[in-house]
Parts: sequence; C-alpha cells; structure tokens
Amino acid sequence: MLSLVDFSILKKTWNYSKSDFAAVFVTILLTLGLGVEAGVATGVGLSILLHLYKTSRPHVAEVGRVPGSEHFRNINRHEVETDPTVLSLRVDESLYFANARFLEDLIQARVTDGCEIDHVVLMFSAVNAVDYSALESLEAINARLTDMGVGLHLSEVKGPVMDRLLKSHFIHQMNGQVFLSQHDAWASLARPLPEAAQ
Repeated sequence: MLSLVDFSILKKTWNYSKSDFAAVFVTILLTLGLGVEAGVATGVGLSILLHLYKTSRPHVAEVGRVPGSEHFRNINRHEVETDPTVLSLRVDESLYFANARFLEDLIQARVTDGCEIDHVVLMFSAVNAVDYSALESLEAINARLTDMGVGLHLSEVKGPVMDRLLKSHFIHQMNGQVFLSQHDAWASLARPLPEAAQ
C-alpha cells in the first residue's frame, strides 16, 4: 500500500493550498489505516465539503476603471478611477444556494455604510450559473435597493445566465439596466469628471 502513496504531494499541497493539504493528508491517513476504498471515499467527501465552504464566501471585488482604458480592475490591487455614487462589484463565482445570502449581506452592508451610492453594478463576467436560491437573493437585493432609492444594474452577463434570468420576472422587475460591458455601465452611470481631471 505504501508504494501507492505519493508523499511528495503533501509538501506541494501545503505550499499551494492549506485546504487541499488537509484533504490530501486525511485521505492518505485513512487509506493507510482503513484501506483504499474508505480513504478515497472520505477524501472525495471532504473535497466536496471544502468546495462548498470555499464557494459559500465567493470573492467579490470592488472594481474601478483603469485610467484611459475600458478595463476594470480590483481597487485594492490597481490604481483605478472610482465614483462614490457608483458601487461596481465583480462577482468571481457562480451564485447558488450556499453563497446567495453572502452577496445579499455584503451589498446591504456596503450600501448602508453612510455612502452616497446611487447605483450598484454587479459585474457578472465570471458568473456561469445562478440557481433559484440566488435568484431569490437577487430579487431581495433589488427590492431593498429600490426602497433605498438605489439602482441595481448588471453587466457582462453571459448568454446562458441571461437566458435563465429571462425565464424569471427578475430582469423585468429590476429597477436598473443590463449593460453589455462594465465600461458601458460606467459611461452611463458615473458622474462626468471635472474638466481639469480629464
């Protein structure tokens, strides 16, 4: 059995990802202690649980425009232009039951932070799917922002995702627009820069 185990993977996964290391380590231990079937089955189950945990808190980046371009990047990593009245969030994960509420709470906290936000734009370039639980969260976000007088907009929605959204009432009830690109959203919603800053 020992000849089947590649122990070098422990060092590689430790350096790359602690959660991957935990899954590999437990799988190796159980394989050695209880046999291949129990070890592999537990490893698969642990990997699924870790995936659910990681995707339950998706990476959501606030983005701004790279000066002189139509590109939008994370405000914490790049020098970008922002507008205090437009909150642009890039969602870097598909939306489903495990993370739908996370996005809802994040937007609620950000908009009620005493800021002068008039528009929230969700950049969906990395969203490959939206399940029904996430759809309900989007509807709740839209209703809450509408009550606050804040527009909700989407940008860069992939075709298959848009097809699913169009089968619901969400797109028609949304108080904002769906933009082809984040730059289109920015050009339409952001306040013009003063002449001296252009």
